[in-house]
Amino acid sequence: MLVPRSALGAAFVSAFALVVGTPPAATGADKRTISETDLFRFVWVADPQISSDGTRVAFVRVSVNKKKEGYDTAIWIVSSDGREPARALTNGTDTSPRFSPDGRWLAFDRVVEKDGKPQPPQLWLLPLQGGEARALTELPKGAGAAAWSPDGSTIAFTSGTSDKDLAKLDKKPDPDKDEDRESDVRVVTRAVYRLNGAGYLDPTRPAHVWTVAVAPDGSASKPRRVTTGGFAENNPKWSPDGNRIFFISNRKKEPYYDAPDANVYSVPAAGGELELAADIDGPIGDFSLSPDGRRVAFVGTLNGKPVRSYNQPDLFAAELGKPPTNLTAAYDFDVDGGAAGDQRAPRGGQPAPPVWTKDAIVVKTSERGRVGLQRVDLGSHKVDALTRGDEEVMSYTATPDASRFALVVSTPTSIGDLFLLDAASGERRRLTGLDDALMAELELTPPEEIWYTSFDGRRIHALVQKPPHFEAGKKYPLILNIHGGPHAAYGFTFFHEIQWMAAKGYVVLYPNPRGSSAYGQEFGNVIQYRYPGDDYKDLMAGVDDLVKRGLVDPQRMGVTGGSGGGVLTNWTVTQTDRFAAAVSQRSISDWASWWYTADFTLFQPSWFRGAPFEQAADFAARSAITHVARVKTPLMLIEGEADWRTPPAGGGEQMFRALKYLKKPTVMVRFPEESHELSRSGRPWHRVERLRHILGWFDKYLLGQGGEAYEVE
Repeated sequence: MLVPRSALGAAFVSAFALVVGTPPAATGADKRTISETDLFRFVWVADPQISSDGTRVAFVRVSVNKKKEGYDTAIWIVSSDGREPARALTNGTDTSPRFSPDGRWLAFDRVVEKDGKPQPPQLWLLPLQGGEARALTELPKGAGAAAWSPDGSTIAFTSGTSDKDLAKLDKKPDPDKDEDRESDVRVVTRAVYRLNGAGYLDPTRPAHVWTVAVAPDGSASKPRRVTTGGFAENNPKWSPDGNRIFFISNRKKEPYYDAPDANVYSVPAAGGELELAADIDGPIGDFSLSPDGRRVAFVGTLNGKPVRSYNQPDLFAAELGKPPTNLTAAYDFDVDGGAAGDQRAPRGGQPAPPVWTKDAIVVKTSERGRVGLQRVDLGSHKVDALTRGDEEVMSYTATPDASRFALVVSTPTSIGDLFLLDAASGERRRLTGLDDALMAELELTPPEEIWYTSFDGRRIHALVQKPPHFEAGKKYPLILNIHGGPHAAYGFTFFHEIQWMAAKGYVVLYPNPRGSSAYGQEFGNVIQYRYPGDDYKDLMAGVDDLVKRGLVDPQRMGVTGGSGGGVLTNWTVTQTDRFAAAVSQRSISDWASWWYTADFTLFQPSWFRGAPFEQAADFAARSAITHVARVKTPLMLIEGEADWRTPPAGGGEQMFRALKYLKKPTVMVRFPEESHELSRSGRPWHRVERLRHILGWFDKYLLGQGGEAYEVE
């Protein structure tokens, strides 16, 4: 359900539909069910950037490339009145568009290839009156997204380029000299030394704030580094007067020994001493300065005392350098939350900064499956909805006066379109329909929302996706689909995997058991030191509810989940034999192994009260591998071979080897070079093959169809 539009707004939408050539809606007989390979035709909208005058929106258009092995990213632009269709400004490898304050220029990031290999992204500048883009930087380690100074004369950005890198630019390397050879041997001194997807970290090259001056004709000076030292800075933003640059940083060499933390700092634009601008007992996320430059609003997460596994994010405001006020302390939902799904743009940014208005701050929040914009009053702290509906506001930016917002909005039946929101009236206008042609072919239905009672009386929220042309009274095969996190939540957003499972004839139950976010601080943290455990009971109560309703055949039930959902899938098959098949994805089976090898540490007593050698019994008791001899359910294990968030050695590999020893039906499916983000931003062909394997396994054991690929030859 969308915010009502005026007749004028509706006319604009109709005019836009005619301009872009939206095909007429297909009749029921003409429509078809969604397929796994429809992923190749998906087009995503990312990084919406509205111009200062609110007349245009630039964004990143993301699509699958011709080889279906990666993604193309291009900068597009559309007028906010909806009278002209969106059009391309660039193509291929461009992201992060940023309007200059006067709207004459667009800065963006571009990746170019050298000797067949992609190089670090550099800042480029495009004249919007016409003309070719030109490079602003050529730094060895690239340049981050641009932040224009208020007068448009300078761009701030971040780069990990070091003095050593700069020195190499002026020196021709001599391969015969040993001192010119840079060793590829890594000397690791920190507990966190690699990140899933990003690769190995280099503490000698922290990202610092840089600036580059841009002349009125678009020519640029040599980039200049503003900050130095051993700590990284990110998300640079200018003060309204242009005198200082603000950024986020954690100024600890080994932060994992302490509770999570990150603060807002500022530095003179010309360089100099840092000043602390905002600080809480916990990490600060995105932030925005007030129009007068005297205050800062930010999303922050307070550390619990005692330590919690789940800390709910809030909205704060403060005078610079003064203690902040928690504006959402009484609002028991997630500020800057989202909905778990698989169709957020696989490339491109997702901005969602706090937006200052005259007497309030606007942020997005996640509340019981719905993600929308909220207006938080600075005086009363009252929270009022600015958008409503069964949807997810994925990202947004606003004009300086906060009168207009550019939103990317997804629903269970639409991947995500760009909208213009009028803040005063609440009216909105759709600006893009990049997937209209495909969506017109497909028969898609929204999920049904249910609540049910778990074993201890706690109410659990869930979504149920039924097959097209669902027949009441017929009992369908069931797939229980468990989200990861565990502190995340399903919601009203487009979910290709769920839609495809339903299209293949399955009823899909995707619940938010205890431990999920978006249901309050207590609900999220209640599983601390008991994960997996009572959350598994919540899942089974949901299965029982659907069986009781007569929707599903209890003899044809499957269970799957990825990451934290993989943890619970492994756990489920050690606790019950009710499922005919299971698919565990990117999982953990041995908590001790994972503790030692994951890309982040558990040095704080958040999920466990100590290290494995201190709490051996607890680690073992909560590890599925300890109970593997109980497993009778045929189990598929899906692994990304470059997954450092849940390394395969502590997950699927252990379960697979143990079940083979026990001569139980099992198979492991491994995806080369894929990280923990396989299902969301992996190579398109791999994403499709993953879906095929999941349903191939369920079809074999729930429907008695196929499965030849999983036989031992």
